[in-house]
Amino acid sequence: MIQTRLGRQKVALDKVLYFPRGLMGFEDKHEFTLLQLREGAPFLILQSMDDPRLGLLVGDPYSFIEDYPIRIGDAEQKLLRLRTIRQVAVLVTVSIPPGRPEKTALNLTGPILINHEARLGLQVPQTDARFPSQYYLHEQGNCPAERAQNGDGDVAGAGTVNGEEPEPGGAADGGA
Repeated sequence: MIQTRLGRQKVALDKVLYFPRGLMGFEDKHEFTLLQLREGAPFLILQSMDDPRLGLLVGDPYSFIEDYPIRIGDAEQKLLRLRTIRQVAVLVTVSIPPGRPEKTALNLTGPILINHEARLGLQVPQTDARFPSQYYLHEQGNCPAERAQNGDGDVAGAGTVNGEEPEPGGAADGGA
């Protein structure tokens, strides 16, 4: 059992993810788990196992963006123990300003890659100038925070990256 901002949660040991580098701004936190907010919620919480106050709202970017290639370097592939690119799920942090669900944004500069099989996670900064640092969902007409208030939110899990073998220092093109 762990204490979270959502209350006490039971977490199976096989659901704990290890982040060898921590996360940007939280480099000293290494163990996290993914928690579902509620049935049908489009986002998850990436919850620290050590700090009940540290829970990041995350979502599958491919539920909202068709073309979002991720560059995964050789060092990152090795840390994640990737044999094929199909082993990695991609999540991005989500910002919802208090009282302003219409300003819901995906943060595209620091995707979180997870190898569920190895229970490893890594945040891999991206510098592709084709993508803004934040992707505002309301501008695209698909803001789940607004839909959730109206009762018609949909489910988004951890997205996977399509492709066969990770290319050394190459890009992984995603799709839902």
